[in-house]
Amino acid sequence: MKFNIRGENLEVTGAIKEYVEKKISKLERYFDTTPTSDVHVNLSVYNDEQRIEVTIPMTNLLLRGEVEHVDLYAAIDLVVDKLERQIRKYKTKVNRKSRQNGAAKHVFAEMEKEAAIEQIEEDSNDFEIVRTKRFNLKPMDSEEAILQMDMLGHSFFVFTNDASGETNVVYRRNDGKYGLIEPNI
Repeated sequence: MKFNIRGENLEVTGAIKEYVEKKISKLERYFDTTPTSDVHVNLSVYNDEQRIEVTIPMTNLLLRGEVEHVDLYAAIDLVVDKLERQIRKYKTKVNRKSRQNGAAKHVFAEMEKEAAIEQIEEDSNDFEIVRTKRFNLKPMDSEEAILQMDMLGHSFFVFTNDASGETNVVYRRNDGKYGLIEPNI
């Protein structure tokens, strides 16, 4: 992990930087391979309130936590706890829905591999298909499809509805809510 630590109304000392890196690096134990993403940390002080914002964009998952506390070191501990809860929540949901694929730790690794394998082809014609992606449609419910879409960081997700057997699409609306597209039978 590469750390990008900024301070607003606060000087980021070597001790603070070392403490932040040490605590956030503990999140690496949840993954098979060490994530190569940047870790964006913003420390700020307003009216005796210490605030820490941590954003970790990964291939299939966006981890984000924000905490305010009177003690900066306590805020750092609390934001790491919040990020750990997010990781466990996603892993539990994925693991519960797809036990046949093994541990959730391996599911995250597999999803990262699938995203890396996507092929990109460029062509000069505006109407040419410049990218083709093939994947297996696994039966799932709309809740799991939304979870998968969020973890991939996409605005839509195509899946086979396990109840009807039809191909459906879930998508993120402009208002932040979700929509479901079903074929008209």
